[in-house]
Amino acid sequence: MRARDAAYEVLTRVFEDDAYADRAFRSAAVGLSARDRAFAMELAYGAVRQRRLLDHAIEQIGKRSVDKLDPPVRAALRLGAYQLAFMASVPDHAAVSESVELVRRAGLERAVSFANAIMRRLSEQLGRLISSLDDRSFTSAALRYSYPDWIAESWWDDLGPDSARALMVAQNQPAELAIRRNHRNRPLPDGVEPVDGRADPLFPGALIVDRIADGWLEHGLAWPQSRASQLAGSCVGSEPGERVLDLCAAPGGKATQLLGDVVAVDVDAGRARQLTEMVRRQGADNVRVVTADGRALPGELSGFDRALVDAPCSGLGVLASRPDLRWRARPLPELQVELVRAALGRVRVGGTVTYSVCTTTIAETEDVIDAVAAPLESLGDLYPRFRHPRRPQCLLTLPHEHGTAGFFIARMRRDD
Repeated sequence: MRARDAAYEVLTRVFEDDAYADRAFRSAAVGLSARDRAFAMELAYGAVRQRRLLDHAIEQIGKRSVDKLDPPVRAALRLGAYQLAFMASVPDHAAVSESVELVRRAGLERAVSFANAIMRRLSEQLGRLISSLDDRSFTSAALRYSYPDWIAESWWDDLGPDSARALMVAQNQPAELAIRRNHRNRPLPDGVEPVDGRADPLFPGALIVDRIADGWLEHGLAWPQSRASQLAGSCVGSEPGERVLDLCAAPGGKATQLLGDVVAVDVDAGRARQLTEMVRRQGADNVRVVTADGRALPGELSGFDRALVDAPCSGLGVLASRPDLRWRARPLPELQVELVRAALGRVRVGGTVTYSVCTTTIAETEDVIDAVAAPLESLGDLYPRFRHPRRPQCLLTLPHEHGTAGFFIARMRRDD
């Protein structure tokens, strides 16, 4: 029951307290065995992702608005419905009884019989209801695959219906577990496994792993980072001896990947402290952390050879690893344009600015580089596998095509 308690806590905190799923899970899963932790994560993250579909089923079969249910009942029914629909390893009777028990343990004895009745109806009718849903339009696909309408419409318009459907399916699966091995050859402490995994020739330095061994992160041997994120860092093209600016650097995956003398900037003091700790663990002596707004840097931070703007964005390319993000995402094109222009003002004439975002919306990708209107260098020639279909100088990775996070990457040059 403990694993389900943890998942129940995550759902309650995400949807009632507006907590982030990963942070809620870290605290809820303390003390769980590896097996229970995996079960709790699949259940919690899956129920968060599938909230729209689950709520539709509960309302259609239960004949009661989800919004009118007590929060403990709402969370328990979502978890029960997810197990019935998506976890074949869980017997239906266990999904029913354990979900009802969650309501009882919450102290809502008056709602126990109601929850039991709804769960039994779901166990009998849920499969048929889901199989009756189609994905012919973006609105029906948004319900079938549990996304807000605006995200489904964006992908429908930008990528076409077939690719949009495939992307929705792909981002409902657990994300890849990829790491970047620290290139600084950190010593291997006693009792820590050597860093190893499945290499990918398309992403030099990246490894796909089944798990992150104890000690890899603590001793700075590796860092969890999607292959697409590592590609964005590689596209900066920094070399030893160059001065490099990372304008939105926390938590530090790309900053510690860069060569040269790196100034890593973050506007948030707490995130800058995390970045400083990351730099220390990685032994990245070439990185200096500065807490500042990237749009208003101190005057002495100028004349860089290269800059990276891994900008805040809607995050539609990382929904597989951020289960709650689809319910809180929003595009940020105005901020992105301001940051890129600020970075261009801080590099020398002939210097380059690499712009990357983990999203796919045209407003945050193509429209941003159009608004900035700086000359583009051709990353598509360097990495033809990821050449953007409409902007061949740029790169676009897509989860359903490349098996990694969705990233847009462009490299601009300052000519004046």
